[in-house]
Amino acid sequence: MGPFRSSGVLGIAAETIDFALSASAEAHPDEYMGLLRSEDARDLGLDRDGRVITDVLVIPGTVSGPVSASVKTNLIPNDRQAAGSIHSHPNGVLRPSDADLGTFGRGAVHIIIGAPYGPDDWRAFDRTGEWHKLPVLDVELPDEEAFFDFTQEDIDRELGLEGERGPNR
Repeated sequence: MGPFRSSGVLGIAAETIDFALSASAEAHPDEYMGLLRSEDARDLGLDRDGRVITDVLVIPGTVSGPVSASVKTNLIPNDRQAAGSIHSHPNGVLRPSDADLGTFGRGAVHIIIGAPYGPDDWRAFDRTGEWHKLPVLDVELPDEEAFFDFTQEDIDRELGLEGERGPNR
């Protein structure tokens, strides 16, 4: 199966898949679950159009057990950089269950990681559950602190509220 050409996802950063494999092993025997975020490939130094999966966002309140993991959908951020989901199968099965397919609607890439959580113990699927090759890319990830490095003025500017708030907000 080919890469995720139609969605514009070129691959996943090596650091990101390594993090997810490690987190899955730490969560064992329970499932690990997170959401995938991506960055523009050109912002990562690649001379290509498209996106690279760079982050795993763990949603507060995620409930995990040996056979399932779930998130409260009202806590999922509306994120333009959302790319899909990632979760582990502690039983090692690297294919989506019917329950998994029911959650694959958001995003283009859905990764399943299986025990024993080695470098080849994962697969990427599209929304329909079809397996696709997702290249692992050796890219320099942006500074993690930059994601949270913003001020109220930045938020006001983004929302077009500059100058509308008084000094006592």
